[in-house]
Amino acid sequence: MMRVSAQFSWCKGRFEAGFWFAMPALLLIALFFFVPVLAALALSFTDFDIYVLGDFSTLRFVGLSNYIRIMHDPLFWLALRNTLYFVLIGGSLSVVFSLVVALLVNHGLVRLRGLFRTLLFLPVVTTLVAIAVVWRYLYHQRYGAFNWLLEQFGISPVDWLGDIHWAMPAIILMAVWKNFGFNMIIFIAGLQSVPERLYEAARLDGASALAQFRYITLPLLFPTFLFVSVITMIGYFQLFAEPYLMTQGGPSNHTLSLGLLMFNEGFRWWNMGYASALAFVLFIIILMVTLIQARLGKIVRTRQ
Repeated sequence: MMRVSAQFSWCKGRFEAGFWFAMPALLLIALFFFVPVLAALALSFTDFDIYVLGDFSTLRFVGLSNYIRIMHDPLFWLALRNTLYFVLIGGSLSVVFSLVVALLVNHGLVRLRGLFRTLLFLPVVTTLVAIAVVWRYLYHQRYGAFNWLLEQFGISPVDWLGDIHWAMPAIILMAVWKNFGFNMIIFIAGLQSVPERLYEAARLDGASALAQFRYITLPLLFPTFLFVSVITMIGYFQLFAEPYLMTQGGPSNHTLSLGLLMFNEGFRWWNMGYASALAFVLFIIILMVTLIQARLGKIVRTRQ
């Protein structure tokens, strides 16, 4: 009993010491994360606007009015449709392209793997403003490289950022190129965790490369695939910088995202209460989609 008591006291002492060492970081997290989130939640139930900055007595509690307004706002539904389009198409392309590139880079016949990983990862760490400047030139209707290539095949130039049918695909293409490198690194780590002996045994049994990918790579890579899908979905739902820098939400709001709508309401029109409500609606949407993905992933995992 004395030995158990001594071990308990030793563990308790280590826990208390660790708690006090972690306390500064926990306080910073509470100060710069939880407090602003709670303040934004409270703000979403008010009519906070630019006039309140001059006289706080004009601030009113409006309850669920901001959320009811969101449900009846055509601009919200248009932004939601654009965001879902970006998530479904752009997110899927980003995940699939990342996996394909990871398989190519991780192939045993590829030399200078480190160099290829570095070059393919460079867009991730490059500032989006610089990338937007370059891609706006590539998309230029008269002098852009893409239209020059089309002209070589006798195809008329396309107004990539000014056409309602091409603006969002143009942003998706840029976003996929910008972000696929991060997912590629995660997929490479997942591929390298698959035991090589499984592939050797499959080759001895006469399994083709496609069969090895179907019955070895995909099942063992599924947790990584699920993780990449979730974080890609969360990031793409928060689409803001790309349309803000490339199109400002145009043409005719066809690239307006929920993030950009929230920014416009909060920092352009100073409807901070309404913008806060939009933020929490976006949070609920992301949470619901994440839970659905996790549930589907669990179902697929149990059937493998």
